[in-house]
Amino acid sequence: MTRAPIGAPLSPSFYERYAEEVARDLLGAVLVSEVEGERVAGRIVETEAYTGPEDPASHAAERIGRTARNAAMFGPAGIAYVYRIYGLHWCLNAVTGPEGHPAAVLIRAIEPLDGIEVMRRRRGVGVGDRDLARGPGRLAQALGITGALNGHPLDRPPLLIAGGAPVPSAEIAVGPRIGVTRAHDWPLRFYLRDNPWVSGRR
Repeated sequence: MTRAPIGAPLSPSFYERYAEEVARDLLGAVLVSEVEGERVAGRIVETEAYTGPEDPASHAAERIGRTARNAAMFGPAGIAYVYRIYGLHWCLNAVTGPEGHPAAVLIRAIEPLDGIEVMRRRRGVGVGDRDLARGPGRLAQALGITGALNGHPLDRPPLLIAGGAPVPSAEIAVGPRIGVTRAHDWPLRFYLRDNPWVSGRR
């Protein structure tokens, strides 16, 4: 299992940019959870950008506006936006851009680095290691992420994103987003080429 170096937590200023720029630059960063006192970490290998009200697939698209569910997206850059899909699975996003402009990056998959036994226990019997955190719902379960972390600043425990080894452009692939019906063909999904921990289509 590849171990990426873990740097200092990324500062809020890192996220004060366009969502697509942050989505690309989060590849190689390290997501660290200390939820329930158990340390789990993984290298981010797949992200998706949701760019704001002009993005029909965004939870804060112009036709929707601000709601109780998406309120965190309007907050300051560098906080978590955590929501539930299908009433079952939590998903983690990093809020980006200027405060008041609702944009975010969905963290779709990580390559486990630390706490793999904790991940296995949380994910349950019969789940292969490749599927521990491959996909946003699996990732949240493996790291113990719930709605209690909605709005949490991502530069401090119990959930933070730290700097990792830079990823060369040649190793990054860009493609359409997964699991959305509107603007599904927009090239806003970023992932590490040929990485086995990436979810969905390659």
